[in-house]
Amino acid sequence: MDLQSPQTLNLFTPNIHSTIKKKHIYVFSFFLFLVIFLSFSSFLNQFDLRSFLALNFFSDTYHQQKAEENSQQTCDYSYGEWVWDESYPINSYDENCQFLDLGFQCHHNGRANQSFRQWRWQPHGCDLPRFNASDFLERSRNGRIVFAGDSIGRNQWESLLCMLSKGVSNQSSIYEANGVPITRHKGYFSIIFEDFNLSVEYYRVPFLVRVGRAPPKSPGQVRGAVKLDRLHWYSEKWLGANVFVFNAGHWWNDDKTIGSGIYFQQGRAVNVTMHYMEAFQRSLRTWKSWAEQKLDPQRSHIFFRSYSPVHFRNGTWNTGGTCRNNMSPEKNKTKLQADPLFNQYISEIVKEMEAVKMRVDFLNVTYLSESRTDGHPSIHREPIAPQPVVEDCSHWCLPGESHLD
Repeated sequence: MDLQSPQTLNLFTPNIHSTIKKKHIYVFSFFLFLVIFLSFSSFLNQFDLRSFLALNFFSDTYHQQKAEENSQQTCDYSYGEWVWDESYPINSYDENCQFLDLGFQCHHNGRANQSFRQWRWQPHGCDLPRFNASDFLERSRNGRIVFAGDSIGRNQWESLLCMLSKGVSNQSSIYEANGVPITRHKGYFSIIFEDFNLSVEYYRVPFLVRVGRAPPKSPGQVRGAVKLDRLHWYSEKWLGANVFVFNAGHWWNDDKTIGSGIYFQQGRAVNVTMHYMEAFQRSLRTWKSWAEQKLDPQRSHIFFRSYSPVHFRNGTWNTGGTCRNNMSPEKNKTKLQADPLFNQYISEIVKEMEAVKMRVDFLNVTYLSESRTDGHPSIHREPIAPQPVVEDCSHWCLPGESHLD
């Protein structure tokens, strides 16, 4: 386990005004997949994406004006509540999906309680239509979707793959382009949906920028360096994609950086006094410069997903933190964690990119998932987990709360 609670800024302000025309939308996995679908619809000229750019699972500050201008047909899909629904789950994939990491298969790993899958997200003032895998695949024909980030991004990438596989009759027509087994946790994957000439890819880049050896003559405590001004070399492989889904933040903490002897480098020099949050901001600047210089805004749409909450209680991941006793969503809003400072930094960068006409959105799923303390593997993680078991209160059980039918 390597994910910790981030530095925080303020309490959630869920009164976000999301403007969207109801008849054009689909919903899937934490609404992340809704937005991907809509961007692919634009790529295929099926819909006018401008109708959806005010979709606000995004920041509640920089889309407020758009919402006011379109207040006649608004629906806030990010603000609502989880309601018990006996009919759930409907048409869901199961743990036999070939793309599921063993660590996310909670039932297989001994979790008897499956009630966490029967909570349905109900936005205030509107309803969500069902996800249609066949329709998604058809609209995504001849395209590329790229996920790049940490293992939380992989968690949701796997869920999307399993949801899409339900729309394919010949499962052998879905495969990894290079024959790489899904059990590998490093590098990258490209899953091909052959009948649709579609690839759905994942690149493991927890910092987005490069991490490597310390430069010569660095101080003795420096074991390695995060190169803040150099995007990961995988970025060359991302070029030409139609949809990008980035995430970052969970590795930007003291344990993963300075506490492990990993400091921050710009140019040829290592800065041993820089705080990891300042370093995170600088890395976002590097990512922004790459996107503005390398991507064609007429071809590619970018989503930067917000911080996915962790739910360790009575300790952190390595000091006995637990979530094993959580059997239903948290209903007491006073117990919700503060909105991570990471989200502010990401949304500010996205706003700057929007100002220069980049097609980019901050996809805010933090509030949706903050109350789902019951959705994690906890002790029901992969069997090879170290003993005594360190609980997983960061990732999500699959199938589970990180997908919506």
